[in-house]
Amino acid sequence: MAIIAKLLFLCFLVFFFHHANAQNLTLNFYRRTCPSVESIVNQTTASFISRAPSLAAALLRMHFHDCFVRGCDGSVLLNSTANNTAERDSIPNLSLRGFQVIDAVKTAVERSCPRTVSCADILALVARDAVSQIKGPFWQVPLGRRDGNVSIANEALTNLPPPFFNSTQLVASFAAKGLDVKDLVVLSGGHTIGVSHCSSFTTRIYNFTGRNDADPAMDPNYVAALKARCSPTDTTTIVQMDPGSFDKFDTDYYTIVTKRRGLFESDAALLRNNVTNAYVQQHSNSSGSSSFFQDFAASMVKMGRIGVLTGTAGEIRRICSVAN
Repeated sequence: MAIIAKLLFLCFLVFFFHHANAQNLTLNFYRRTCPSVESIVNQTTASFISRAPSLAAALLRMHFHDCFVRGCDGSVLLNSTANNTAERDSIPNLSLRGFQVIDAVKTAVERSCPRTVSCADILALVARDAVSQIKGPFWQVPLGRRDGNVSIANEALTNLPPPFFNSTQLVASFAAKGLDVKDLVVLSGGHTIGVSHCSSFTTRIYNFTGRNDADPAMDPNYVAALKARCSPTDTTTIVQMDPGSFDKFDTDYYTIVTKRRGLFESDAALLRNNVTNAYVQQHSNSSGSSSFFQDFAASMVKMGRIGVLTGTAGEIRRICSVAN
């Protein structure tokens, strides 16, 4: 019992530390030191999104992958070194795109405000602006994050929820980051934009139980369509996560989930939890767009506070891919 009590106390301390740091984030953090930061980030991001709208999904995903490993500290941006394999070279992150956007924004911000704005804050702002610029929701981003100087590939494997998680595993994964079941189903709605490589779901359509079968929870017609596009060993072909609407931030994702056409097992899992299923059903038509946008904005703000470094912790990187 004494050991359990100590473990619970340690968990409380970790939660309290992370919560206290998150409270140090403010909307006007750079009001005096870099008042034009949000304008610079928005304009530079727009220069990329206007030419390649698909980057919005990639940048949103990058922010998620950053926050779920060591908190929102920009550690996903760090390059590997001779002595360390960084998060961005971990298997779940090999398909991340958009690093050039972050680098360009950082360069522009450094030009106006040297050594002032963290890469972690820049990533949070870029993700918000990219989504907004494709007519998705807009949210205020509390700022004041500092950059971590540790990035370990194996931690991405152990902290990022994989596409084959069931509902129980997903709820636990999000709870470990201080996010609740509603955050889970709302943030899953981010799959309304973007694409996936076949390799992320080929087991589901070709060998679900090890007997050369498909997941019975998936619409058989959709299985056939995916098989026509992806061979069992395909690692290069990409598939829209929200077919026909992958470039629009809307509630169509929830519609396809109700039709058993969610691409991943984690999408289908939303129908197996009472809370997430209710949300999916409620938002499976266009009339739910307004509340979904509001919910998504709120959950993104909440996610953006996970495990942040503030005050004198961490650093302000000069180059986002390299620790000072």
